[in-house]
Amino acid sequence: MNDTVSGLLDAIEPVGRDPRSGGYRRPVLSTAELDLRSWFVQEAEKRGLGVETDRNGVIWAWWGEPGDGALVTGSHLDSVPGGGAFDGPLGVAAALVAVDRLRERGVQPARPFAVAVFPEEEGSRFGVACLGSRLMTGALDPDKARSLTDADGTTLADAYAKAGIDPHRLGRDDAALARIGQFVELHVEQGKGLIDLGRPVAIGSSILGHGRWKLTVTGIGNHAGTTAMRDRADPVVAAAEIVGLVAALARAEDDARATVGRFEPVPGGTNVIASRVDLWLDVRHPDDAVTRGLVDRIGAEAAGCAQRHGCKAAVVEESWSPTVGFDPALGRRLADLVPGAPVLASGAGHDAGILAAAVPSAMLFVRNPTGISHSPEEHVERSDADDSADVLADVLEGLL
Repeated sequence: MNDTVSGLLDAIEPVGRDPRSGGYRRPVLSTAELDLRSWFVQEAEKRGLGVETDRNGVIWAWWGEPGDGALVTGSHLDSVPGGGAFDGPLGVAAALVAVDRLRERGVQPARPFAVAVFPEEEGSRFGVACLGSRLMTGALDPDKARSLTDADGTTLADAYAKAGIDPHRLGRDDAALARIGQFVELHVEQGKGLIDLGRPVAIGSSILGHGRWKLTVTGIGNHAGTTAMRDRADPVVAAAEIVGLVAALARAEDDARATVGRFEPVPGGTNVIASRVDLWLDVRHPDDAVTRGLVDRIGAEAAGCAQRHGCKAAVVEESWSPTVGFDPALGRRLADLVPGAPVLASGAGHDAGILAAAVPSAMLFVRNPTGISHSPEEHVERSDADDSADVLADVLEGLL
């Protein structure tokens, strides 16, 4: 088989293209993401892999018979709104081509081997990142998961049912975890580490602790034309000031990152003073205590700011992932198999980071010459994309 990683990515390039941003909009179980899931199944079956979807919506493509203690690689196919072409699909395409390369080398797996695709890694539809791996490991309560809703009010339970996955069976899957002896995820680097080092591939060491919090500012909805400025309790004004406070508080803490990437006035009319504003915080730091402390300070400052505008503010946690270090022994083995590869920490969350609490996990990062991710400017050179499959094949061969 003569497929290349860049060729596979070219084949799915039109799927979910967002004309407004120029990036991609591939929320989990949307038409675009379902089309990508079908594409993966077709590509896996073309390679003679046995495909199944588990109770949490993870797709497994097995080389040979399924079994416990398998070597597993893969990534995800969903995207953030306006995201790039490589975040997720690069790891899936590289895994498929790595299977081709192993076969060309005459490799026969000495233990079970699979490529896995995890759903809702980005959390762009239902608000919980790495949802599939969280469900599998028991890090997310299935009742909470079923009741999650998207922006249109569709519950996760309904979305899963529509896709043919029984939502009543969601939850910790010890049988699936037993099948994973080791997990290796290849992913585009989402920063400048490899650019600065002039290297094409790195080995992941850890993932920064991070979480998502919903901050709600409530005020008094009213008429934009009949309400004097002195009589207003406008949550948009308070929320706008809070966004500035979030950035200022994060800058005051070394190596902290805090972002407001979503801001929704309710009801959102042009001639309406909003009654409520919902905004979402993403906060990260290598030290979990610092992350928690920063969120507490943001909550306190937000409450004070809202009060000055005659409003109220409250913060609710939606998801939390502590700082994760990848398996040291597996990391050392990858260092032997990819000589000279630098070791980098990741500021971005990944399914490998969730699985690391339950099974030995590792990551490989591929150079992104723009250093930009979660944006249409995210990029991987075709030569680096194609070479990544060879690097992954080297790692897989060494671990099989």
